[in-house]
Amino acid sequence: MNYLVHLFLSDPDPLCRLGNLMGDFVKGPLENHWPPAMARGLRQHRRIDAFAQLHPAFHRSKDRIDPAFGHCRGILVDVFYDHLLARHWDRHSGLPLKEFATDIYRSMEAHRTLLPPALQAVAPRMIAHDWLVSYREPVNVERALGRLAQRLSRPNALADGLPELLRNLPGLTEDCDAFLVDARAHLQPLPSP
Repeated sequence: MNYLVHLFLSDPDPLCRLGNLMGDFVKGPLENHWPPAMARGLRQHRRIDAFAQLHPAFHRSKDRIDPAFGHCRGILVDVFYDHLLARHWDRHSGLPLKEFATDIYRSMEAHRTLLPPALQAVAPRMIAHDWLVSYREPVNVERALGRLAQRLSRPNALADGLPELLRNLPGLTEDCDAFLVDARAHLQPLPSP
């Protein structure tokens, strides 16, 4: 759900980045059929998710969201952090976001057959609509929330979440920056497989 954050925090190896991107599409135990760098990315994705669940800034962000969103507050924070990272990309990376995104899209196309089927289905839309860069714009955050709302099996208010981002923008930005700094430190060095 927070594709850009996972890609940003990933080891720079292209297959490792794809493993990070695949994290929300691969459930259960990791089987040995993934290339080693991809498996490392999948493990890294899970480490980032586990770290987020315990991180004070992530908890502050969830607490900023209206309690009426219930279990969806964490999902909102994931999506909001992608927006905030895209919006403030230059603070975190010397590589322009458009160039970073283009590299990711090239890797997705070059290794399409290695991607899980659900990600293979999403990849053309992600590339065609430049999702990673488009997260900068609130209207695209709203679209992403609408797509997520439809994917969840239980009724939810995700599609109505954009006002929570706008209402809490300064605090969420501060939280996101703190989380990214700590997550980067937490992931170094990544244990070998």
